[in-house]
Amino acid sequence: MGRYTDSVCRQCRREGEKLFLKGDRCYSEKCSVERRAYPPGAHGQGRRAKASEYGLQLREKQKTKRIYGLMEKQFRNYFKKADRQQGITGSNLLILLERRLDNVVYRLGFASSRKEARQLVNHGHFTINGRKANIPSLLVRVGDVIQVRDTIKDSPKFQELKDQAAYKTPPEWLTVDVENLTGSVLAYPVREQIDTAVNEQLIVELYSR
Repeated sequence: MGRYTDSVCRQCRREGEKLFLKGDRCYSEKCSVERRAYPPGAHGQGRRAKASEYGLQLREKQKTKRIYGLMEKQFRNYFKKADRQQGITGSNLLILLERRLDNVVYRLGFASSRKEARQLVNHGHFTINGRKANIPSLLVRVGDVIQVRDTIKDSPKFQELKDQAAYKTPPEWLTVDVENLTGSVLAYPVREQIDTAVNEQLIVELYSR
């Protein structure tokens, strides 16, 4: 499957805002959006035409894809699933994306970015309810317990992440035991608990064309 391999900072600059794709760097003075607040490319500093309604919808969809690290087909499948569920389609979409294992690992503070979380999950460093889990797209359920595997807990990498996680507050629908590198799903998130800065209604309008 294809995967974006260029600098992720270009994606933030293209959207004109921080997408927090590179962990702690995004909070530092090295952040590319802070240093070069214009789109990448030869014409990035040129005059930009006013975006059309379709353009605004497309940019919101692209931004959301990039935040969660998804490809187009994956994202469309999530939208179709959200559309089949009861409730508000846009909120359903964000809730599904938040329930992805790689996102939960990131939210618990066990990775500095979703990209790093996806890599750690792929390498089999986590268990769910005691069973090895190495699929980043796996959707967690209420009551699931996510834990760093015992064989890797004492590694320098996870000791460093443990120190970082101690200063992070997980969302209300998750609880974390930093000392034991364990987290639990207390409930499914609701829209008000998701701090991702997207206008999901624009995405619904785009796919409803």
